[in-house]
Amino acid sequence: MALAAAIVLLLGSLIGVSLTLNAFWPIRGSRRFLVPSFFASWLTMELAGHHLLWQLLVSAALVALGALHSPIGWIGLALSIPSWIGLVVLILQGRSSAAAMHAALSSAVSDWSGTRIAWWRLITPFPFRHSGVRRVRNVEYARVAGRRLRLDVYRPEPAGTGRPAVLQIHGGAWVIGDKREQGVPLLTHLASTGWVGFNVNYRLSPGATFPDHLIDLKRALSWIREHADEYGVDRDFIAVTGGSAGGHLTALMALTQNDPRYQPGFEHADTSVQAAVPFYGIYDFTNRLGTHPRAFLKGLLEPHVMKAFFEEAPERFTEASPIDRVHAGAPPFLIIHGDRDTLAPLADARLFVERLRAVSKAPVVYAELRGAQHAFDIFVSPRSAPVIEAVERFLAACHAVYRERAGQRQPAESADLELPRAPGAAPSLGFRNT
Repeated sequence: MALAAAIVLLLGSLIGVSLTLNAFWPIRGSRRFLVPSFFASWLTMELAGHHLLWQLLVSAALVALGALHSPIGWIGLALSIPSWIGLVVLILQGRSSAAAMHAALSSAVSDWSGTRIAWWRLITPFPFRHSGVRRVRNVEYARVAGRRLRLDVYRPEPAGTGRPAVLQIHGGAWVIGDKREQGVPLLTHLASTGWVGFNVNYRLSPGATFPDHLIDLKRALSWIREHADEYGVDRDFIAVTGGSAGGHLTALMALTQNDPRYQPGFEHADTSVQAAVPFYGIYDFTNRLGTHPRAFLKGLLEPHVMKAFFEEAPERFTEASPIDRVHAGAPPFLIIHGDRDTLAPLADARLFVERLRAVSKAPVVYAELRGAQHAFDIFVSPRSAPVIEAVERFLAACHAVYRERAGQRQPAESADLELPRAPGAAPSLGFRNT
């Protein structure tokens, strides 16, 4: 029994060490191991506390069964200790997202200094909430190419009028994904603070060819405005957010407002957005920095998403790249990216921020999260919760600036959006974005 316990301890330690090492140094560029490495690192990073707990419990049980009566057991324990330390570091890195978001939002205060918005709207801590929310599923917003396109609505209870809205775009490499899988923690939190959220499905490749995805989302935005009174929405303030491929489409929604090329049959509809929050987005379809593996362009974009060869139609790939669509009239942006992302290159995100800041007249806020992998916000974790709170803070500030500039008063039904500073709170502005 003791020898068996020692062998199990060693094997468990090897598995734990492998997961921890992969979390710190996930595999990049390998077509065979990229996706498995991503999933393993993502789950280890965002569930580091759970991994630490099960490893400690299993190790304690095996030690109780006599695992340390054999040298094999001692080797296993010796391997486990640095793995546990690494998991603690991952937990601390996850919690550091609060400071990173605080720093990013603090840097934006001066960008809005021309309005009477109080600076604490951006940086006062706000508790993660999810109560008082009603979800309406599978509302049809369009019929296109024999498909019924649907969305889910997240509404605060009790319902009100004139509330700000947000359109959420799921990711999935433009070929998979569903509104049920992504954006739920963010939309639930926003609805609990007075927003109305719309989680939208759109046509996917290879059945759809870009820009079909973008056109569908603009149809959804137009539908939201048409049904604003029904859902208590202020049709003049709608933000957009999404992650990965959804981050790519979020950026394009914000940078191609009212562009008739992407509004066939509804060219005169208002498809403007008042704020954009892309999470770990794809910002370049041309791979100009060489940050994507060859399979991204040759195995995904060309045959499935664009249905064109880059060498023959480079202008189509450029037009699909948010990096090349930046302009002075862009709405406020909050761009969020992890520095350990293996699916959406960090260098591309930094270049997008640089180019957008160079021309945009609106604030461009960038939060780079230490130790964050792709898709970190799919569920609530020590990292995602403060990020979601900060997104709410940013959007609330955008909405407040909109009201100031429009000369509007706060609607009585949305009074909870005032978000007053907690008594005695004096948040520091000492953080700096890096």
